[in-house]
Amino acid sequence: MLLAVAIKADTQVGIAKRTMLSPATVSTAVRELEKEGMVTSARADGGRAGRVCLVPTVLVGVGVHLGFNHVTVVARRLDKEFDTVSVRVNSEGVSRGWARARPAVHDLIREAVRDTGCTLTDVFSLGIAVPRMIDPRTNEFTRPVLHPWRIGDNPARDLGEELGVPAFIDNDANLGALAEQTYGRRDHAETVIYVKASTGVGAGIIVHNSLLRGRGGMAGEIGHLTLESDGVMCQCGGRGCLETVIGAEALVQRVRQARTRTGAADFEHLEDVIRAAREHDPVCMRVIKDAGRTLGSHLAHLCNLINPDVVVVGGQLTECDLLLEGCQESLYRFALPGAVAKSSGFVLELSELGTRAEAQGALVLGLRGQESPQNAV
Repeated sequence: MLLAVAIKADTQVGIAKRTMLSPATVSTAVRELEKEGMVTSARADGGRAGRVCLVPTVLVGVGVHLGFNHVTVVARRLDKEFDTVSVRVNSEGVSRGWARARPAVHDLIREAVRDTGCTLTDVFSLGIAVPRMIDPRTNEFTRPVLHPWRIGDNPARDLGEELGVPAFIDNDANLGALAEQTYGRRDHAETVIYVKASTGVGAGIIVHNSLLRGRGGMAGEIGHLTLESDGVMCQCGGRGCLETVIGAEALVQRVRQARTRTGAADFEHLEDVIRAAREHDPVCMRVIKDAGRTLGSHLAHLCNLINPDVVVVGGQLTECDLLLEGCQESLYRFALPGAVAKSSGFVLELSELGTRAEAQGALVLGLRGQESPQNAV
């Protein structure tokens, strides 16, 4: 219960929903924690309407997103609100391997923690998000281990040892979902789908406040659903996976093919395509909107299967609004009307947390993991 307050200050009703504890249990726990001087509750009316939060502390929670082309670190003093996190980003990522990225990641963590007014010795928890499948039973990469990671790479172990705290790791789309349910506009939604559309494509699914990971951590891997049975070879070994059609590399290549005589060399990275689309380049606009339409048709199938309260689209591609426009067109065309009816409260929206969602979810994972340290690395 105390860690639930550390994750997010909330009313007793809100804490009960997030922890799935009874209101009476939460009320009793809050009274006991207040007597011990660990939390405070601003209850002006003497009831449960006040927000329960930690008393001042120097403990710091850290979340790290080890993306292919970017690393994002968030750090937050546990007695502060979630929107006061320190954010540090670099544009190197782990594309050249974990061994080369590791020193820079450590430096980012130190800088982010310093921004909170604390030092690395004050770090209480550490969570890590990676764009790869993680076996929930071992807290390690699910085989086969795909590029840029190698067999033996263990960022949770390495960073945990450097900081002297238990470290927890999970797929970045899973942690994007966790962040959106915890801190997003629909923070108490029962069933949440978070889709990350960036270098790769993946989905995180939350049902009844629990992440749906699957037996080997492979749940939500929509990026490897077959779209073209004889299509381009995917790094997973399959052909025509969704990721080979709307992943960053595929979109950049599509633009370059269309611009062979008019500046193809100007488009090397996804951010180049996004920038040009926002400047109304017709080729880039069409490529991103078509990607949204393709993604929306797959999300329609997912909505028919799971019937979520909210679908949140995040990742680098959402920096262009055309992605959501295309996604909406296909989703409402192909999904069962009852599964996505706006009158039922269903919402399709862009991530409120933007590109820091995965790191923010990693921070939550690290704090949650303190309740079950046997799963730590």
